[in-house]
Amino acid sequence: MSKEKNTLKNLAIIMDGNGRWAKERGLVRTKGHEKGADITRDITQYCAEHETIETVTFYAFSTENWKRPKYEVNFLMKLLDTWLKNELQTYHKFGAKFETVGNIEGFSPKLQETIAYIKKETAHHTNVTQILALNYGSREEIAKAANRLAKRGEEITEESLGAELQTPYVDLDLMIRTSGEQRLSNYLLWQNSYSEFFFTATLWPDFTTMELEDIIDQYVNRNRRFGGL
Repeated sequence: MSKEKNTLKNLAIIMDGNGRWAKERGLVRTKGHEKGADITRDITQYCAEHETIETVTFYAFSTENWKRPKYEVNFLMKLLDTWLKNELQTYHKFGAKFETVGNIEGFSPKLQETIAYIKKETAHHTNVTQILALNYGSREEIAKAANRLAKRGEEITEESLGAELQTPYVDLDLMIRTSGEQRLSNYLLWQNSYSEFFFTATLWPDFTTMELEDIIDQYVNRNRRFGGL
């Protein structure tokens, strides 16, 4: 009797290696971020066309990323604003809904307006939900969720805390990190409790839909025991 294959619904990716990709080519780091943004589009299209994927969450800007050089942070903010505006037609083409997790109130009013506008304009799409983790840290997300429950006088349980998190899902299925690093970097810690992990040495700007498809093929055949036998 053949084993039932795993179904992939919720995918998350740590997009790592933009800076190294640029350095290897004698380019400034910002060129790596520009190329990486194009890959995000390609992967979102693949997910929108995939039969079972419902959400794809990209780690775009962490709470720790503010420690980077000011010029790089400023560039990333401008890139995000421009990229989102340019991507609106792409979201419509792919039938992709845009959402975020993280504290976007930490961004400029202009960028907050752009984020809100793209969310509103894509809210009706159902092929896939693309989620950007922006100014995001998982420990902060969990702490704030617990504080909200406590302020409402509600009991803090696994179920209530999970439901209070920002993501539309409680559990991820598959977590991918590029560039060869093998750590979570404060990303979706709660949601990753039972996810399958794949680490690839490929730098994010070199990541392709073909490699993603290969990883998914491996995922669907993995034995997910969830603590059992």
